[in-house]
Amino acid sequence: SSGINAEYGDKKMDFLIDKIDDQFGIPSFKPANGEQISIPCEPHIVGSITKETFKTVRTNGNHFDGMLVKGEEQLSLLSAEEARVKLGLKPVSINLNYKLAMNLDITPTVILERLHTQLSSIISDQKLGPFKRQLDGTLNLNSVHITCKKEEAGGSVVHVLWAVEDDMVGRTVSDILEECGEGLIVN
Repeated sequence: SSGINAEYGDKKMDFLIDKIDDQFGIPSFKPANGEQISIPCEPHIVGSITKETFKTVRTNGNHFDGMLVKGEEQLSLLSAEEARVKLGLKPVSINLNYKLAMNLDITPTVILERLHTQLSSIISDQKLGPFKRQLDGTLNLNSVHITCKKEEAGGSVVHVLWAVEDDMVGRTVSDILEECGEGLIVN
């Protein structure tokens, strides 16, 4: 959209502004000195947000991770799940992993028991939640799974697997293992 703003408000300018507006349909303005004007412009963008998404934005301190999706006549702010459904997308799961070889002459069960003790105290200090030991010896915290297997050539391999949603916990565990290595198990 465009508009014409006349700087001098005398009678000749009034006539010119009226003619431009009538003949060309261009909005024309003739403000007095120091007067503020508001010029309408196109396109006028209309957006929408669901009540659930709005509540999420308000409760998260006005921070929201989502998508702006263009519809026929408006944009919609949608959560990732709402956008996935509206756009007909299939969910994708991304898993990350970390492996650490340990040259220790102890069983994988003992390694996992010691890891459980050490990681539980470190992780609980960071308020990430407790690791749970499963019947098979696997350690779990949310999507983070820690397993240990004996290698034929000797030693063991600790394997950490996690979903991208729990990347902070997964990276914390892998960083601890990387930094402390076998010292985490032996000490």
